[in-house]
Amino acid sequence: MSEPWEDEEEGAIKKFMFINRKAPYGTIYALESLEVVLISAAFDQDVSLVFSDDGVFQLKKDQDPESIGMKNFSRTYRALEGYDVEKLYVDKESMEERGLTEDDLLVDVEMLSKEELGNLMNEQDVVLSF
Repeated sequence: MSEPWEDEEEGAIKKFMFINRKAPYGTIYALESLEVVLISAAFDQDVSLVFSDDGVFQLKKDQDPESIGMKNFSRTYRALEGYDVEKLYVDKESMEERGLTEDDLLVDVEMLSKEELGNLMNEQDVVLSF
């Protein structure tokens, strides 16, 4: 059995989807996900990033985690385009449940329903949830 990143064809591009479900601070999940996304993009993989549940807060403008002793890494999301990570998706229902709109976010995203996200997930070679 091969690993998800291995392929019979040398240098073949795989579709990786990373799903961020956790709030940006209080756990290491959001920062770890961002690091793995950047590493995957550095290896020229087809990278998609989804924000769902409390993960939508990772993209919220005007974060001030210094007040809780954390470093603000949210600005890094604006740099993703420079790494050719341009497929950013947000769970529409998660946004609505938390009272957020696209105007509240740091970067441009595509808002999708859970059904649309599920269909997109089925097209991926590798799906990792954080």
